[in-house]
Amino acid sequence: MHKVVIIGSGPAGQTAAIYTARANLAPIVFEGGFLHTGDLMTPGGQLMITTEVENFPGFPEGITGPELVDRCRRQSQRFGTEHRDDVIDEVDFSGFPLRLKTGSGEWLETATLIIATGANARWLNVPGEQTYMNRGVSACATCDGAFYKELDVLVVGGGDTAMEEANFLTRYCKTVTIVHRRDSFRASKIMADRAQANPKIKVVWNSEIIEILGNGSKATGVTLRNTVDATTRELACGGVFMAIGHSPNTAVFKGKIDLDAEGYIVWRDHTQTSATGVFAAGDVADHRYRQAISAAGMGCMAAIDATRLIEAYESEGKL
Repeated sequence: MHKVVIIGSGPAGQTAAIYTARANLAPIVFEGGFLHTGDLMTPGGQLMITTEVENFPGFPEGITGPELVDRCRRQSQRFGTEHRDDVIDEVDFSGFPLRLKTGSGEWLETATLIIATGANARWLNVPGEQTYMNRGVSACATCDGAFYKELDVLVVGGGDTAMEEANFLTRYCKTVTIVHRRDSFRASKIMADRAQANPKIKVVWNSEIIEILGNGSKATGVTLRNTVDATTRELACGGVFMAIGHSPNTAVFKGKIDLDAEGYIVWRDHTQTSATGVFAAGDVADHRYRQAISAAGMGCMAAIDATRLIEAYESEGKL
């Protein structure tokens, strides 16, 4: 039986691995891939599609997302973490020990589990979107807004997140245009009013993006389709920010631990979930901050919580 298993290899999972490995708990990290549920737990998390990270402490000159992930991975390995290029496809939290089935069909037993499976941004899945990812197309204004100083940018969405992202971007951008496929926002009134009162924010109603346009090196505009009369037109811009939500990778845990209405894991006692011995860290339990540094902090918290439970198990003679 293992003492600690960690699912997920982004900043939350790797930080949890560093802390538990340094506590001599020999953690195993399952790095990710497609789960049988259809979820995609990207190995390394959302940082793997982030070109430049300038807000992670300790890197005054900035660092690329993949390089930051690699450094965290090597640091956890230095203390004895085992990494497996596999997923967890089935879980049994009904008793002690916890039981986990890997994608290769192996059942494992563990005293504790740290879930750091993350959440994936929802994309439009239109031509040009993948081509210009991180070259004018982003899903995080907080992460990338500073790269778009004095540019005209678009924000796609109509909820509170879109309003918040649009307002945030006005700190850097020349103008921000919200593109919404309906004629009214679904955002709360206070958030919608705040966005519409901002002189730098414009709104294009009843429209959807059907293509991201670019010059081969960066995005330069979009093709819009009117949702009422189906007419199309091009709109120039210096960047496109998706604000249509995130999907947490929690399908495999449905019915096993408590999830909220959006599918995010609910903490019951610090990072402890509703199942004893199961902890959660990072974007899989956080729909508010969604930052590498906050995910890393949660990974530390979950690791400490798991370590304390293991100490209790050892004093009880379970381990």
